[in-house]
Amino acid sequence: MERGEYERLGAVEDRMWWTRALRRNLRMAAAPFAGTPEGRLLDAGCGTGGFLAALGQHASFGLDRDGFACRLARSKARRPVAQGSVDDLPFDDAAFDVIVSADVLCHRGVGIERALGEMHRCLKPGGALIVNLPAYRWLYSAHDRAVDNARRFHRREVTALLAASGFGRVRATYWNTLLFPLMAARRLLPGGGSEVGLLPAPFEWLFDVVATFESALLRSGLRLPFGGSILAVGTRR
Repeated sequence: MERGEYERLGAVEDRMWWTRALRRNLRMAAAPFAGTPEGRLLDAGCGTGGFLAALGQHASFGLDRDGFACRLARSKARRPVAQGSVDDLPFDDAAFDVIVSADVLCHRGVGIERALGEMHRCLKPGGALIVNLPAYRWLYSAHDRAVDNARRFHRREVTALLAASGFGRVRATYWNTLLFPLMAARRLLPGGGSEVGLLPAPFEWLFDVVATFESALLRSGLRLPFGGSILAVGTRR
């Protein structure tokens, strides 16, 4: 992403309903695999470090290919952050219990199969990979171009990609389902651009309430049939 996008994200990510929902869902997905506080977790493509900071987990690490983002992430999360590519992770084999990668495999310049192979290599046997990805090619919009997304996905496609890379017990669900009609309408309107920014306070509050309810549905084990994003979990065999 361009520096301006990182700056905007760093300034508002703790208050945006969408990033709050994403973090909540990622933490929920990671919880069964995190084990002890010493369990090692990598945020592969950590951006400005908001998720790392929200984890509050001692044995967590970040990686991003952008040096400016790495500096922001270190300052915000107070955790080690390496500069590097998900296509060539600078870590030992079986170094982590959990790897989280949120909206990274969709980026221009990322080799999906290569990156998934590297994540598989760096996970301990039985460790978990948790990925979040944008849904539906027909939703590709000016927002995607602004944040350097080159791809959007279907749930079955994500499941197949993880299985082909050696991950078992893959489970994937859509989310941002209840607000999906509003999202789709906004994306399909002409014009527009990056959606990184705060809505008026009443909308941020309302959307956060809706997303919190949806997270509770996911926590109960429900798999949602459609939505703006895909959350998938697979374990290293």
